[in-house]
Amino acid sequence: MKKVISALSALALLASLTACGKNADNGSGSGDSTAESSTDIQTMKAGTGDTVLTLYSFTKEVPEMMAKYIEMNPDFGKQYTVESTIIPTTEGAYQPALDMALSNGGKDAPDIYCAEAAFVLKYTQGAASKYAAPYDELGIDTQAEIDAAQIAPYAVDIGTNNDGKVVGLGYQATGGAFIYRRSIAKDVFGSDDPAAVSAAIGGGTQSWDTFWDAAEKLKAKGYGIVSGDGDIWHAVENSSDQGWIVNDKLHIDPKRAEFMDISMKLKENNYYNDTRDWNEAWFADMQGTGEKGILGFFGPAWLINYTMAEHCGGTKVGEGTYGDWGVCESPIGFFWGGTWLLANKDSEHKDAIGEFIDWVTLNTNEDGLQYMWANGTYNDAGTKDAVASAVVMNKSDGSVDFLGGQNMFDVFEPANAYANGKNLTPYDEDINSMWRDQVRQYTSGSKNKDEAIQAFKDQVSDTLDIEAE
Repeated sequence: MKKVISALSALALLASLTACGKNADNGSGSGDSTAESSTDIQTMKAGTGDTVLTLYSFTKEVPEMMAKYIEMNPDFGKQYTVESTIIPTTEGAYQPALDMALSNGGKDAPDIYCAEAAFVLKYTQGAASKYAAPYDELGIDTQAEIDAAQIAPYAVDIGTNNDGKVVGLGYQATGGAFIYRRSIAKDVFGSDDPAAVSAAIGGGTQSWDTFWDAAEKLKAKGYGIVSGDGDIWHAVENSSDQGWIVNDKLHIDPKRAEFMDISMKLKENNYYNDTRDWNEAWFADMQGTGEKGILGFFGPAWLINYTMAEHCGGTKVGEGTYGDWGVCESPIGFFWGGTWLLANKDSEHKDAIGEFIDWVTLNTNEDGLQYMWANGTYNDAGTKDAVASAVVMNKSDGSVDFLGGQNMFDVFEPANAYANGKNLTPYDEDINSMWRDQVRQYTSGSKNKDEAIQAFKDQVSDTLDIEAE
């Protein structure tokens, strides 16, 4: 039971990657990248040592962390040169290239590689988990450090292989909350205080009942509660009790099935602007220029920092909606996204890999990646982000101007405890897309509920060779 990937496509991609070659080191020990215009593959090199370590990633984020680590640990950079290959996930390019590199082995196989939430289970628990080294083999006292750092449980669950060994951890915390417009909350609920808004929408109730009451109050004043049904989908998806595959069969968890009714309720009652996430109309609602004012969005801290802040129409308080946001507890606990770091079990440099991975995923000191990430001292951008370690967030200042000076860690740290990391499957990226497409066809009236569900089952069977229960 697996999705068939074109061998010719993978071979072509690998050939183009090989043709790219590696950049000459600039001698500075910092990251140096060169974009490849034909494939969007990038390479980065850090360090000047004779021993080469190889890193595969789908963004520059982790390679830049490696460059930062070498900057802070120059002896590491004198001993090692880290060659990073960055292949975007667009058009499914990353996984085939990574799979081929891992299966071929040898000197070109990655010593360290990254996987995101959409496909991480393939590498921690699925078909490609056989390549991943347990963190215990990297010189890391894994469980003791997880406990000491208070790493978010869902992140540990996802990074644990079928033998109960941790083979992957992340650095971001992606537990979700409700990110709301303060001015709209004041107008409708009489307060923009996070506790008051949480109570108004049913924060922490694990139910949507109060949320719908809030939607009706907002509608009465001409507002929507969310931009589109996609804003609720991530909360629904990652709060379900079971994933899409149970006993090798397609399973529609009751909470995910309920999303059809949720989406229809939003549509029929005009509780939203009927946008699709990641489209211009969705961004317009972040800026407050959509069809009607929208109270908020469900998401983790990265949605604030890297999406909403970029589309709010300003860069300081008083411009666009910048500063007119707050964050409170979501009615439903969930997580959304994240990147996990894995090590190749066949690497000849496990101690070196372990040093870096430990610094990124488990170190709670002020010179560790997570502390700098949380406090905005990692780079010149000064961005503060929620991190995997509750210990780090509890001793850090998460106050940001975008949220009206609110310390977002007060909300995002406990949010991680509600997130469920046991409902993912290696097929989520594809199945989610099919499901949401059929839900849209149902809410648009082109199919009734039974027709949409059957079309979904047929599509999963035809595309992934997975039959329904």
